[in-house]
Amino acid sequence: MPNQPIKFYQTGTFTIGNRLLDENNRSVQATAARYNSLNSGHRACQGCGEALGARYAIDAAMAAADRQLIAANATGCLEVFSTPYPETSWQIPWIHSLFGNAPAVATGIAAGLRSKGRGNVRVVAQGGDGSTTDIGFGCLSGMFERNDDVLYICYDNEGYMNTGVQRSSATPPAVRTATTMPLGAEPGNVFGQGKYLPAIAMAHRIPYVATATVADLHDLEYKVKKAINIRGAKYIHIFVPCPLGWGSASNDTINLAYMVKECGLFPVFEAEHGKVTGVSKIRKPIPVEEYMKPQRRYAHLFGKNPATETIAKIQALANENIQTYGLLEQGAK
Repeated sequence: MPNQPIKFYQTGTFTIGNRLLDENNRSVQATAARYNSLNSGHRACQGCGEALGARYAIDAAMAAADRQLIAANATGCLEVFSTPYPETSWQIPWIHSLFGNAPAVATGIAAGLRSKGRGNVRVVAQGGDGSTTDIGFGCLSGMFERNDDVLYICYDNEGYMNTGVQRSSATPPAVRTATTMPLGAEPGNVFGQGKYLPAIAMAHRIPYVATATVADLHDLEYKVKKAINIRGAKYIHIFVPCPLGWGSASNDTINLAYMVKECGLFPVFEAEHGKVTGVSKIRKPIPVEEYMKPQRRYAHLFGKNPATETIAKIQALANENIQTYGLLEQGAK
């Protein structure tokens, strides 16, 4: 994809590494004029991937929309930690909807703006995987089917973290949550359930679908900017580790987001009208165990008697993604 030539200075902060890059190749976060759309004072946990993802994505959207942006936000972690009544950390027009109707609310906002001749104002809807893949699934499918002029961003931390770390339909197999305990013949979340929303969005043949992680800021910003400048329905699915729910170290958030792509469990790509148009290649393939071991939600698989069959099944899922999306660099093994 167009951002791939940048390899060595992707620090994502206003540091000398980014300032050594050509100005056009710097990230939004690496400029003194960044928007700080999600500002300081929020209550996110230390190392929260969702807070990073939201800040990166909405700042990029603000840059692409020349600050003409309105966001609708579903109930969930992002809403709870950013807007404890009567305070807010948002510095943009921001509307809190119910858990399941953010796509419908955003559609209404876009329709209202269109009726007023305000087509220059762009609309973003955002939510976690619970509000996206479960509670708001019908509203989201309707938004896609109508091709409403909204960018929907899902911040996927693979569970209902706000309400006590329960399973969602985006929770991976074998994972321990409060509702999928590591007990019985098949401990953790069962295999063969759940939804992969990027593929479902592609099946609607909407103008643009993409996946991204908080570990590759340039890639994430590029996709958000591209989506903002496309008319019609757009969907971006961002992988955002959750230290609290996953039992991982707060300083491992970026590393986990990097490893999930490198092992193949989370393919990073973009698609237009139902067809994949670009893939972020795996630079150095790693086994799924390297990604799983730093997370206590997988700890039951790595005891005195490792669950080798279960780990092999997870590796098979990663291998299938690698083959399906053509994720390996030429010559990589």
